[in-house]
Amino acid sequence: MKIAIVGMGYVGLPLALRFTRAGVAVLGVDVDAAKCEALNSGRSYIKHVPSSAVAQAVGAGMLAATTDFARVREVEAVLLCVPTPLNDQREPDMSYVFGTGENLAPHLRKGHLVVLESTTYPGTTDTDLRAILERGSGLVAGRDFHLAFSPEREDPGSTQWDAQRIPKVVGGLTPACRDRAVACYARAIEHIVPVSSCRVAEAAKLLENIYRSVNIALVNELKIVYSAMGIDVWEVIEAAKTKPFGFMPFYPGPGLGGHCIPIDPFYLTWKAREFGQHTRFIELAGEINSAMPGYVVESAVAALGRPIRGARILLLGLAYKPDVDDDRESPAYALMQLFEERGAQTAYHDPHVPVIRPTREHPQFAGRRSTALSPEGHDLALLVTAHAEYRSFDFSSWPIPFVDTRNCVARRPEKYFRA
Repeated sequence: MKIAIVGMGYVGLPLALRFTRAGVAVLGVDVDAAKCEALNSGRSYIKHVPSSAVAQAVGAGMLAATTDFARVREVEAVLLCVPTPLNDQREPDMSYVFGTGENLAPHLRKGHLVVLESTTYPGTTDTDLRAILERGSGLVAGRDFHLAFSPEREDPGSTQWDAQRIPKVVGGLTPACRDRAVACYARAIEHIVPVSSCRVAEAAKLLENIYRSVNIALVNELKIVYSAMGIDVWEVIEAAKTKPFGFMPFYPGPGLGGHCIPIDPFYLTWKAREFGQHTRFIELAGEINSAMPGYVVESAVAALGRPIRGARILLLGLAYKPDVDDDRESPAYALMQLFEERGAQTAYHDPHVPVIRPTREHPQFAGRRSTALSPEGHDLALLVTAHAEYRSFDFSSWPIPFVDTRNCVARRPEKYFRA
């Protein structure tokens, strides 16, 4: 069997390697020619995906990459793993999904399987994407080709869960579409979870991320409330999680990061308005989580003990989660922007992100480089990401105020604060 995966990023590349290890040849399709060149040379551009794994797959003839959509004619199935961000109005930006559908449609042939993996609102696959594919190909979904949705569940950098072991939810336009998608994924993934429709699968993915967003918002709000009461929210959580039933710990932070939790819930709020429904819980959680960078900045000002204008702030950690190079939607960017809007100077240290790549939301920071892990030349340090290096590092001699938003520093300086 040979499949194509469109979008060779944090989701597409690990999934491609999982299929190749299961004996399925993969054609990676990406609009970024540099990525295709790297893959064909056996090089990875994602830190937690080793180049050795890419080189092995390429050397065995199991992985190749191209920018040419016409080559999907060579494969039996096409999996779409492209971004679904928000636009400036915090509404779904479906340009990547729909543009991919338009590029793919002229090259569809009878018998093809097309699966969308990108997180989106219910109805995307069986209505919007279906219309694009049918219009551009002259084929009919469910009759001439199979159409399904199977949400990605990639956890970048996880050593416990990988593409093989994470259960895969699959919903199809028709039962036959679902069964065809199940058979495809079963070649590489241990546990497949069939559901009755594409819309159920789309809604399940949103529920997963909304669940996390709402619970993180809850502990973020409690952090502020308990702080005013002189209560340590981290100690409260540690005590509460000893309950062996009915409780799952979530932890506060400086804001949400990653491509899922800050974005995906708003796909449902947008779609719900079409049905005259208002997702008050989701929107409130979004407001609370979006306010966290501002709260952290105010906490930093209090720790500094003087006006922030002219202060030199060192942010520790740019990635959105520990020990990866994934900086998508990282709260560090919002913090840098807020500090600089108030006249402060910012620098950052991150062992996994040596240089800031261009981003759509914060292009002004592109090209900045990670500085030394030292208090020299800085007036305040702000820990944003709980990298292992920071958890074990001895900060006890640092003379400047130190604000820890992750409660992860063991060897603490004298001027230590949490936010």
